Amino acid sequence: MSRKITFFYALLIAVASLAVGMVVASRLDLSPESSAQTLAVQQGSNAALTGPLDAGTFRNIAKAQTPMVVSIRSESKRLTSDTTDMFGGNDLFRRFFGTPDDQGQGMGQPQGQGRGRGRQGRPQVTAAEGSGFIISKDGYILTNNHVVEGATNIFVTLYADDNNDNTEYKAKVVGRDPLSDSALIQLVDKPSHALAEAKLGDSNQMQPGDWVMAIGNPFLLAHTVSVGVISANRPGGLPVANGRNLDVLQTDAAINPGNSGGPLLNIRGEVIGINTAIMSEGQMSGNVGIGFAVPINLVRDLLPQLRAGKVVRGRVGVELSPDMSAPQAAEFGVKSGRGALVTTVQPNAPGAKAGIEPGDVIVEYNGQPVKGRDQLIRLVTGTKPGTTVPVKIVRDKQEKTLNLTVEELDLEAEASASSSNTAAPPEEAGTDWGMRLGNLTPDIARQLRLSQSRTGAVVMDVDPYSSADKSGLRQGDVILEINRQPVKSASQAGTLLAKVPAGESVGLLVWRGGQEAFVLARKD
Repeated sequence: MSRKITFFYALLIAVASLAVGMVVASRLDLSPESSAQTLAVQQGSNAALTGPLDAGTFRNIAKAQTPMVVSIRSESKRLTSDTTDMFGGNDLFRRFFGTPDDQGQGMGQPQGQGRGRGRQGRPQVTAAEGSGFIISKDGYILTNNHVVEGATNIFVTLYADDNNDNTEYKAKVVGRDPLSDSALIQLVDKPSHALAEAKLGDSNQMQPGDWVMAIGNPFLLAHTVSVGVISANRPGGLPVANGRNLDVLQTDAAINPGNSGGPLLNIRGEVIGINTAIMSEGQMSGNVGIGFAVPINLVRDLLPQLRAGKVVRGRVGVELSPDMSAPQAAEFGVKSGRGALVTTVQPNAPGAKAGIEPGDVIVEYNGQPVKGRDQLIRLVTGTKPGTTVPVKIVRDKQEKTLNLTVEELDLEAEASASSSNTAAPPEEAGTDWGMRLGNLTPDIARQLRLSQSRTGAVVMDVDPYSSADKSGLRQGDVILEINRQPVKSASQAGTLLAKVPAGESVGLLVWRGGQEAFVLARKD
């Protein structure tokens, strides 16, 4: 099992308390930039979800709501190889983590590769099937981004009572958003009859045990209905990019490849989620009782920006560690016991310009107390680029306020900046943390783009499940400081680390991927 998969499972166990894990920024509560672009969508009731169930409950929901569900077929030109991917490139884990043998699956259903298999690297027309639902009489449809991403042609098939009308209507992408895996498309060609419309419910009301229904296009079986319950709310439960996660609703309603973009409905027939991903085991591609849906409240907040064609988010250019425990917060001198620990500050980004450093704990953002990483990410992404806000940090157990000017998030530039270079130095010293260290030589420093004047110890190797591994240390990291004490050699680093009592933590400043990063390491 690769290091990425090991890290992925550890993340899901810690965050979601799952034995095995799946895969798609933190919840992105954004305010619309322009109310003029607001879509007139039908809103459901705000009343509590109460009332008895009877033999006709689900039948009535299916009958009333199936007409607003559509099947989507998208065509795209992609570089193909002799090895085909059953999900047509829509596998979320593979797209974001680049791992060939994974367990998380996006739910687009492939339709082959045009005419023949083609040679490796030759562009071929590929097709994928997904689902969606109509939200306005103007022909606007919500679906997943991964259903239409890169599409050159999009075709929509509407529901027909007699099941004989297989007319495909052409559609176009209006706006899409990879971080929420949502997309807004619109029919270019429309039928003569009026379109059925979905009612959007309140996903914040949904709790484990609440009944839900999924309607979609699994395995090309159009307008399939399945019923289950909300299994859990998973804040930040689905990684979508480096340091960015998506809030999702977990359900055991049967959803499969092809269900992507279809609605998840509450007991009133209101849409409370967009089905986006499933967990699968090994090479299995079908439902195993664990599916994930994007909460509709999140997507509804994005609708004005999707309608305008672009979703704008704020960025500060720092990476944050998972939430600290109360004892760890006390070690940093955080009186409230809550905050967001900064691990990496990207050069020339807003955080660096404001004076934020690795190892700082952000405890307040724009006057609002910070409870943890996910909340801070929501606050930052919801801030209009160009806005200057006060940020309170704790550094060396002292509070300090900095002024931070938020810039616009550019995902492509961010991904390019996150590339790393790891070098394997000669072995120099071992530690009781489950890692081997080497001296930082001038040649290694040059390979790692580190100043020749810096000293440190290079992490040669990390044992799986060791203290170093659990703390997030990686091969190729250069330990520059231990509890703010400069490291001059591998042997000195080993000596300092050996003095850390079992069960306690130590702050490490490391060089990783061309920049400094802070790691809070705990010794087992």
